[in-house]
Amino acid sequence: MPVKAMYRVIFHQQGEVWELYAREIYQSELWGFLEVEGIVFGEASSVVVDPAVEKLRKAFEGVQRSYIPLNMVVRIDEVEREGEARAVKATGNVSPFPTPPHWGGRED
Repeated sequence: MPVKAMYRVIFHQQGEVWELYAREIYQSELWGFLEVEGIVFGEASSVVVDPAVEKLRKAFEGVQRSYIPLNMVVRIDEVEREGEARAVKATGNVSPFPTPPHWGGRED
């Protein structure tokens, strides 16, 4: 029985870097977005509750599919099994993904 792929998706979100684990990712039909489905949060195995994990769990509660702007994605890894979801304060300088220039005006 083949093992389903698991992906670690790391992206910027409102001054933080979020790390999620998901079963499926693909380019969205919405131009410039990454679709993330089947977000996985490991079972809490201890009595200690990590507030960062709980924050993400609540943010994605009831979400079937999430659309992440491509320019916010830092990295995507295919991994053997899920890890701990995290949200950490972004520090340092991070350049956004280059975008094509907008020349203004409109075409008639």
